Amino acid sequence: MYLALLVQWFAGLRRKLWHAALMRSGVVTVLVITILVVGLAIGWREHRLGQFAELKRQLKQKPAAPAETQARPGGQDVILLQRSQMPGDSDPEFLSTTLLPGRGMNVLQITAYLPQKGEVPLLASPPLAEAAQRMNGTGADVAGGESLAMGGAIEIPWAGGISGATTADGKNLTTAWHGRHLSLPMQETSGMAVGGLLLKQASDSETTNVMPDGGEAQVTFNAGGFNGHWISHTDITTTVELSGHAIEMTVLARNTGSEPEPMGIGWRPRFAILSGDRGQVTLRLPVSERAEVTDRRNGLPTGKLLPVAGTEYDFTARNGARLGSLNLDDSFVHLRQGFMDNGPIAELRDPENNYGLRITVMSPTIKTLRVYAPAGANFVSIDPQFNYDDPFGREWAKEEDTGMVVLQPGQSVQWKIRLEIFSLTANESQHVM
Repeated sequence: MYLALLVQWFAGLRRKLWHAALMRSGVVTVLVITILVVGLAIGWREHRLGQFAELKRQLKQKPAAPAETQARPGGQDVILLQRSQMPGDSDPEFLSTTLLPGRGMNVLQITAYLPQKGEVPLLASPPLAEAAQRMNGTGADVAGGESLAMGGAIEIPWAGGISGATTADGKNLTTAWHGRHLSLPMQETSGMAVGGLLLKQASDSETTNVMPDGGEAQVTFNAGGFNGHWISHTDITTTVELSGHAIEMTVLARNTGSEPEPMGIGWRPRFAILSGDRGQVTLRLPVSERAEVTDRRNGLPTGKLLPVAGTEYDFTARNGARLGSLNLDDSFVHLRQGFMDNGPIAELRDPENNYGLRITVMSPTIKTLRVYAPAGANFVSIDPQFNYDDPFGREWAKEEDTGMVVLQPGQSVQWKIRLEIFSLTANESQHVM
């Protein structure tokens, strides 16, 4: 009996000594912290997987249209790319893009979160239901003109305007390229063929993909000869990728016909001035010259390029220059790229709302930034495009490259830009550092 009590006493003493040593060594503390960290990591992973699953569910919904309506511009469902705002993020973020595959992949709307204002629309566009009513193929929309009056229209096989002789019926104009005559639909308001031939075309196929911080949509257009208005045959693939701080857009045109064809591509977004105060908005353009125009009413170029340095059209400073009351409908050419940049960069800044939009030109074939900002209007359009206005016009010197790319049969060309949103105060602090 005494032996059993002695053994029991020694066992208790050993447990007390081990416990004291363990507590002094900090092993328990480390073990507890490790368990907490692992638990938090697993929780965060499940949270992110939940967000990813929700994004996937939203993109798979058909039709992916705003709840207000089931409108189908061009007879096809809209594509809505959406993402959730990151918790605790105090910087501006993109939240969604509304795409119209039935209307040449017009980017009807882009929404963003701004710390001072919440969720806001960044493009000057009507609600989807109104857009569908206006995009009806009649009146001002016979040639797809309503696509140029809202959102961001993709322009192909040329961007901007082309002049020519008006046909007897007043509906078309004729021009020539390398001895080949082209008959192009004319926009009633301008007397020119404007914005290309994809404005009201419906897509032939579409796919959407979910990504960890947004989504991607890709549509194809078997445009053929654009209803007999263009040379050869063309297939077009347009891709839009949404993430929190960037939207990347790519347009790929391929000559699937048997003849060479000229090709120009552009995108005409109408960025909204949220405050309505145009005078405080600043514009930055990485250019050295602009195309002189004969008449502001029709915008036809004279064929002369004028330096912008020291003029009211000089927007080359690092933070740009204020728009003020200047009426802009101009093509700026000879783009310049910064030493550390991925391409020439244009910026639109809204100091009142502490955010900016940055367009990085990622294709060397983009030769022009066309800016349309009428005095008194509530938007600014910055159009990165291959070609100058009226690229086939006789006003241009023979040695001047007006930007149209010649595609041989089987060849393709890519247009690509990156649109970013950023905080002005954060951007300035980075420059200071």
